[in-house]
Amino acid sequence: MAAAPTVSKRKSKQAKTAPRPPANHLKFWGVRGSIPTPGPTTVRYGGNTSCVEVRADGEIIILDGGTGLRPLGRHLVQEFNGNPLKLTLLLTHTHWDHIQGLPFFLPFYEPQNHLRILGYEGARRGLEHVLNSQMESPFFPIELPQVPANIEIEELKEMQFEVGKIHVEACLANHPGVCVGYRLFTSGGSVAFFPDNEPHYGHSHGRPEPGAGENTLLELARNEDKRMMEFARGCDVLIMDAQYERGEYEARRGWGHACMDDVINFALEAKVKRLFLFHHDPEHDDARIEKMVAQGRKLIAGKKGKLRLEAAREGATVPLTVA
Repeated sequence: MAAAPTVSKRKSKQAKTAPRPPANHLKFWGVRGSIPTPGPTTVRYGGNTSCVEVRADGEIIILDGGTGLRPLGRHLVQEFNGNPLKLTLLLTHTHWDHIQGLPFFLPFYEPQNHLRILGYEGARRGLEHVLNSQMESPFFPIELPQVPANIEIEELKEMQFEVGKIHVEACLANHPGVCVGYRLFTSGGSVAFFPDNEPHYGHSHGRPEPGAGENTLLELARNEDKRMMEFARGCDVLIMDAQYERGEYEARRGWGHACMDDVINFALEAKVKRLFLFHHDPEHDDARIEKMVAQGRKLIAGKKGKLRLEAAREGATVPLTVA
């Protein structure tokens, strides 16, 4: 049986001497899709599942709660050293690789902390039921309602809301079940986050109207892709599912994840400034991801684009500053 996390107050020498990040920034704590992939071949880009921290305008916002949430929690407890934490966790959806870090999030186990968990239904019995279920016996020794921290779970109904001074908008993604992407408008620029998404024209995961013909379905798919493009248009940082190379995608069409080429074309057309490939395939090692980045940059150069392309890397910090 899994043991409940323990909170350590000790600070390492490395933490004391580490340079302070810029006031407004994001940091990748988990970039992998589907399942954690620890090991010597994933050291550079990391093996933890989806989790990104955004610090801006006095807020700490966490995007998704995959296994990357565990090292983030350890870092926050060490950094704040007993002082109260006020955190907001935005969940894109409740597939396991986006919530499996919650039971091991150390701030849950300190009573002075306040955590607000926001997301959409994603299941017939509601968001709170899904999050509670994965920590019920026999899956985990401590149930979510029993943790000492002050936790508020809110199932969102609107697609626009505020987190402090940060305006947040949500957009339905194309992925099995209810899944969204978020765009955060901060004083240092905007960040769009779509960790799980497949272009509609590749395969639509929505339910078509009965009797809809092929041409109608294609037009609907194109309109949905245009809607998402307008949502992301001009953003400073786009973090987006780009799990597959072209050949891989053709054999996995309909799985709910994207081909890198399509994501780059999307970002170019939406005039995004910086794109981070995300949701790295469990079978892709560091060398394979490096190869994809090189291919992607070649594609951008061939289109004479100015898009900055990188693969999301666990531990990397990205400053948020208006150019």
